[in-house]
Amino acid sequence: MLYTEILKDPKVFSRLYKKGERTGGAGLTAYCLPNKRPYNRLGITAGKKVGGAVQRNRAKRIIRAAYRKNELLLPIGYDIVIVARPEINGKKSDGLDRFYQRLAAQIKKSV
Repeated sequence: MLYTEILKDPKVFSRLYKKGERTGGAGLTAYCLPNKRPYNRLGITAGKKVGGAVQRNRAKRIIRAAYRKNELLLPIGYDIVIVARPEINGKKSDGLDRFYQRLAAQIKKSV
């Protein structure tokens, strides 16, 4: 990922859940907030409702692959947490392109 670091701090996840702008669709929900840094920070979560460990890891893997493909669409300087929902099972990373386009449009609109 070119302009992105991995987000691991639980405090930042909580802050995004509480204060971040939410976008949903395609079996995903995304929370975004500006971070005043020259790069984005990405966090991905998948709860037990998504399925067992294999399904959760697959969901996170296809979310990362779709993010890499659409990274240049997103403006720089945001914390983004993407939450996988059970509907993501059976989808491929190519099917998530429209979600990332909608996410980019919402971030640009809020700026």
